[in-house]
Amino acid sequence: MDLLPKWDANYVPLTPITFLKRANVVYANCTSVIYEGTRFTWSQTYERCCRLADSLRSLNVGKNDVVSVLAPNIPAVYEMHFAVPMAGAVLNAINTRLDAKSIATILSHSGAKLFFVDYQYLELASEALSFLNGAAPSIIACIDDSDTPTGVRFGQLEYEQSVQRGNPGYTGELVQDEWDPIALNYTSGTTSAPKGVVYSHRGAYLSTLSIILGWEMGNAPVYLWSLPMFHCNGWTFTWGVAARGGTNVCLRSTTAKDVYHNIAEHSVTHMCCAPIVFNILLEAKPHERREITSPVEILTGGAPPPPSLLQNIERLGFHVTHAYGLTEATGPALVCEWQKKWNKLPHQDQAKLKARQGISVLTLADADVKDLDTMASVPRDGKTMGEIVLRGSSIMKGYFKDPEATSKAFRNGWFATGDVGVVHPDGYLEIKDRSKDVIISGGENISSVELESVLYRHPRVLEAAVVAIPHPKWGESPCAFISVTKKSNGDTNDTVKESEIIAYCRKNLPRFMVPKRVEFMAELPKTSTGKIQKFQLRALAQNFAVNEDLPSKKITGPGQLSASGQVNTQVRPRYAQGHEKLHALSRL
Repeated sequence: MDLLPKWDANYVPLTPITFLKRANVVYANCTSVIYEGTRFTWSQTYERCCRLADSLRSLNVGKNDVVSVLAPNIPAVYEMHFAVPMAGAVLNAINTRLDAKSIATILSHSGAKLFFVDYQYLELASEALSFLNGAAPSIIACIDDSDTPTGVRFGQLEYEQSVQRGNPGYTGELVQDEWDPIALNYTSGTTSAPKGVVYSHRGAYLSTLSIILGWEMGNAPVYLWSLPMFHCNGWTFTWGVAARGGTNVCLRSTTAKDVYHNIAEHSVTHMCCAPIVFNILLEAKPHERREITSPVEILTGGAPPPPSLLQNIERLGFHVTHAYGLTEATGPALVCEWQKKWNKLPHQDQAKLKARQGISVLTLADADVKDLDTMASVPRDGKTMGEIVLRGSSIMKGYFKDPEATSKAFRNGWFATGDVGVVHPDGYLEIKDRSKDVIISGGENISSVELESVLYRHPRVLEAAVVAIPHPKWGESPCAFISVTKKSNGDTNDTVKESEIIAYCRKNLPRFMVPKRVEFMAELPKTSTGKIQKFQLRALAQNFAVNEDLPSKKITGPGQLSASGQVNTQVRPRYAQGHEKLHALSRL
């Protein structure tokens, strides 16, 4: 049997491009994309992707070249998920919430050859390009609105013109090796320096199949794009909707009115989002709401939804499935797969079960919780904690241009997630803590280390520590504790205001990373070796109210340390009762 070789007939490299080609044959006349008044069929989407791929080739974009895009969830970004790899290139969808310096860093590190920019982000892109000092992508292209063109132009090309210029008969470059890269996605805050995570055609293909199976996504779904396509390529549903012959309902912005309107107008069956979107839907004004006449499946990640939040959102007509993942795992790695016997349980108990991270998707060979010192699995008692580790074909190829970080991430045959969890007796995993100080705000990962490094650059900041503060809308937000340097007259903090620190952060950070509150202390609590004791600050921050309206008064700071090193403070009352604290632990 070992003498039987591989043949072209029985061995074909795996790639999600095949999902589009199949959709063109099987679902040719079915609606593929809806965006406002614009509609395409799968036959039209396939032709547009062929045209765009050919146009890219005519621009000398080829194997392993990086094509970056800065745009919201519009048809162009969806089409690029197929057209770019059809040209042999690698897609880099950039987080639109980043600041100009972060975007410039990504463009530089990725070595992007072509940069597509939506008209809404021209100013941000222009600022980012100004930081590159001649190292900018050689080709810049503008994406005008496909439904209501503005006529705005930027760079050498316009997206729609590029599509129409291409050859509709071009079928794309053959994928010779399924290990070839298909996408480059940058992490958004688990370390102080975002890393470029490389996906393979094989990994993207298998991850797509596993999540549509794990979520039990049936034939011809109507999928609402409430999740950014730049988040792990939309958790691979950019490719998955094509695999099921579904309809992509594109959204430029995720507002309550737009979500409700599109659900009702197009009979949406599926959507993905962070729990922050639950709050948006629950807090919608009466004129923004539309009745949901048939259940809408929601796959959520980014923060385990509190049981009461699950109950409230499901009363509106949604059915929630909880997932856990991270960029390095090509999106979802664990899904809280539902068991029929749980249907007999009280709703509150069902909600508690749904809040767990769950079991591994099918493309993972294994997922476990281990003691990394011994690599022994922890007992399945729901109590003993260890680090969540993963291995399987859906794990990234590695970090782009960073072999040291890649080697560190892959330990003893496993990918170490950095998240601490337990395994319940039924085999379902649940996160209990994090080994990294990650704050997850509205689904965005925020590195406390990165934020602290910015604070330390302020001329009056002596010490800085950032922890999570509960936020009634975003789940978590950054809270900065600082001590300030003394002035020449010995005075410490009477001239430093909270508004000044926050204004400084706004100039140097993406808006979602800016602290919602700044607390001044004479000295931050430390261990005997001089390490800041963040656990004390976390405990203190749990009682703080989010300060949305910045004060103009001087901040004298409530926090003081007793001789024993404990924090003694009088704090403002917590936000209004009735809001649930969103423990943001999942990494998606």
